[in-house]
Amino acid sequence: MVRLAAECLGGELVILPHRKVGYLEKLSAIMSRRQRPGADVCLIVCASPTDLDSLLSLDAWKVKYARIVPWIFDSFWVNIAPRFTRASRHFDHVFVTEPEDVAQWRRQLGASVTWLPWGSDVLRLGSDSANRDIDLLRVGRQPADWEDDARTKEACGRRGIVFQGRPESREDATENERLLMHTFGRTKFTLSFSNAVSPSVQTHPTREYITARWVDAVAAGAIVAGVAPKTEAVHSVLWPEGFLELATTDLSKGLDVIEKALADWSPDRADFNHRRSLERLDWRWRFETIADVLGIRCDVLSSELSALRAKLAGGGGRLPTPGGRGIT
Repeated sequence: MVRLAAECLGGELVILPHRKVGYLEKLSAIMSRRQRPGADVCLIVCASPTDLDSLLSLDAWKVKYARIVPWIFDSFWVNIAPRFTRASRHFDHVFVTEPEDVAQWRRQLGASVTWLPWGSDVLRLGSDSANRDIDLLRVGRQPADWEDDARTKEACGRRGIVFQGRPESREDATENERLLMHTFGRTKFTLSFSNAVSPSVQTHPTREYITARWVDAVAAGAIVAGVAPKTEAVHSVLWPEGFLELATTDLSKGLDVIEKALADWSPDRADFNHRRSLERLDWRWRFETIADVLGIRCDVLSSELSALRAKLAGGGGRLPTPGGRGIT
């Protein structure tokens, strides 16, 4: 996504190494004032709030940038933001991925905040393919009953369900995303469960949220089966036809629901989810918001948005026939 953002916004991509920022460096950042003589805008894409420290790794950050704006993806971890960010007031605007976090980040950083949710490269990597040879795909962490891919495959086989376990991965992020999206494009249903029912050491203990595997799956025309997070973003950004609510983490009971939904599945469901993703989830809509907030104009983004609108104007997106259940 950051590579695509740099391309669309006409920016220079700087990938900063992870390093431990010392106490004196943080103290200096708190005590010093930004001079802001430069004209550049710095968009810092942070996987979590701890990455806000990366600002201190940028050369001449105090004088080079007119505006410094973080986009925090795991924004629900508000309490782990570096202390210097709470006192320094160096950030001019903040983007967060969960709407429930807007007010808290505004108080903490003393800056204006915009909700900018997860997206996907629907235009280049999405799919409305009708030919899908995988009935059910496992992606990411799963509840205990679904964790063993061999056991799940055996249980699916007894029902005539074609199951695929963890997809292959690539070291390069762009190549990995292309491979994953290609696999999603071959798939009817993917498995994803809210962290409320499928917790792990890296998930938040109380806050529910969606991640890339949810939006990427529907962008490639698949339907996400599992237990959906109870969060405003799910209902605001996504749509019922993109989900099959299992309402349980029990393997056998979940397969009962999936088996019935597979009997009702038709190619127009993939077409519908792909089209809705073009309308709501493409990263270019997020970049347009960033450009508007920061006053950026870039011919590449304009061209990409024109291509996106042209694809939407091309038709498609038939409403699927009844059968699958959405979020309840």
